[in-house]
Amino acid sequence: MSRSRRLRSGLLLLVGGLVLAGTNCANNSQVNAQANTPPPTVQVAVVESRDVPLTSEWIATMDGYINAQIKPHVSGYLIRQDYREGSFVRKGDVLFEIDPRPFQAALDQSQGQLEQNEAQVIQAQAQLAKATQDVTRDTPLAEAKAIAQSQLDTELQAKAGAMAAVAAARAAVTAAKAAVEQAQLNLSFTKIVSLVDGIAGIAQAQIGDLVTTSSVLTSVSQVNPIKVYFPMSEQDYLRTQKIGVRATSVQSTPLKGVPLTLVLANGSIYPHTGEVLWTDRQVDPSTGTIRVASAFPNPGNILRPGEYGRIRAVTEDRHDAVLVPQAAVTELQGTFQAAVVGNDDKVKIQTVQLGPQVGAFWIVNQGLEAGDRVVVGGIQFARQGATVNPVPAAAPKQEQ
Repeated sequence: MSRSRRLRSGLLLLVGGLVLAGTNCANNSQVNAQANTPPPTVQVAVVESRDVPLTSEWIATMDGYINAQIKPHVSGYLIRQDYREGSFVRKGDVLFEIDPRPFQAALDQSQGQLEQNEAQVIQAQAQLAKATQDVTRDTPLAEAKAIAQSQLDTELQAKAGAMAAVAAARAAVTAAKAAVEQAQLNLSFTKIVSLVDGIAGIAQAQIGDLVTTSSVLTSVSQVNPIKVYFPMSEQDYLRTQKIGVRATSVQSTPLKGVPLTLVLANGSIYPHTGEVLWTDRQVDPSTGTIRVASAFPNPGNILRPGEYGRIRAVTEDRHDAVLVPQAAVTELQGTFQAAVVGNDDKVKIQTVQLGPQVGAFWIVNQGLEAGDRVVVGGIQFARQGATVNPVPAAAPKQEQ
C-alpha cells in the first residue's frame, strides 16, 4: 500500500471516530436534559359529595285566569263605547250601549197589556160575585120548588164559567208580568257590562254597527292571578309523582305544593313564585307530554296573556351526589372521561357515567369517588401514566 493511501485511510478513521463521539455526546446531553425537565403543571379539583336539589325546566305560555268574551244579549245598533281599549275595568262596568228605544217601546207595550189583563181580572171577579149571589139566593127557592130546578142549574153553570174566567184572567196577568220582566231585562241588556275584573281588549265592533247575540264585541281577561301553562314530559311526570311512594294515593297533581319559578323572555327571574293548579286528564300521544296549569300573582298586571317564559321547579333531592366540575370531563367517541391524578402524581384516564347537570358540575353516577383529584386545567398534559405537578384550581361557581 502506498503512503498516500495509508494517510487517507487514517484520516477517514479519525473523522469517523470524531463523528461517533459527537453523536454519543448529543444523545447523552438529550437524556440528561430530559431527566432534568420538571413534570408539567396541571390544575386539579377535588371530587366532592353533597346533597343537591335537581331542577327541571319547561317552556311556558301565559293566559288569563278568566277570559270572558263580551257578547250582547240582544240585537241592535251600537250607539256608544264606554271604555278605553287596553284599560282595566271592573265587574259591572258598562262597556257598550245599544240603542234602547225599541226595547223601551216593547216595555211600554208589555206594561199596557199587563194593566189590561189586571182590569179583566177585576171584571171576571165581578161576574163571579154576581153568579155566586144568584146561586146563593135561588138555592133555597129551588129546594122549596118555588122556582124551576133548571133555573138554578143555569145559575150554577154561570158561576162555574165565572170562576174559570177569573182563573184565565189571573193567568193572563201572570203572563203579562213575565212579558214585562222580559222587556225590562232586554232593556237592561242594551247596556253591555264586563263580567269580571280585568284588562279589556280591542273593540271588535264600532259605533253604528248592527250587532247580534253571536257578535263578539271584545274580551276581558282577569290577569291577577295569571295562569301559566307548561307541557311536562312523561318521564318528568312520573318522577314528580314518585310512583313507588304514591302507588295507593289519590294524589294525581305533580309538583303540588312545590314553589315554581318563572323565567321571563328577557332572562330575568319573576319576583313572585307560583303554584300548580291542575293537570290535564291525559298525555298528548303526538308529543308525549301532559299539560300542567299553574298560577302566579300578577300585581300591577305586568304579565299579559300570550307571553312566553320558562318554568323551573325542584323535581328531586339527590342525596350524597358525587359532583365533578364540567371542565374535568371530556368526550371521546360518545364516551366521557376524566383524568384522575393519583397519590403518586401519575395520571389515570377514567371512564365515567354522567347524571344530570347541576350548575357548573356534573353528577357522576359511576367512575369517580369523593376525594379523587381530577384535572381541570392543562388537560393536554394529562396522558395515561404521565407524571404531573398538580396544583389546586379555583373552585367553580355554585349553582345560582
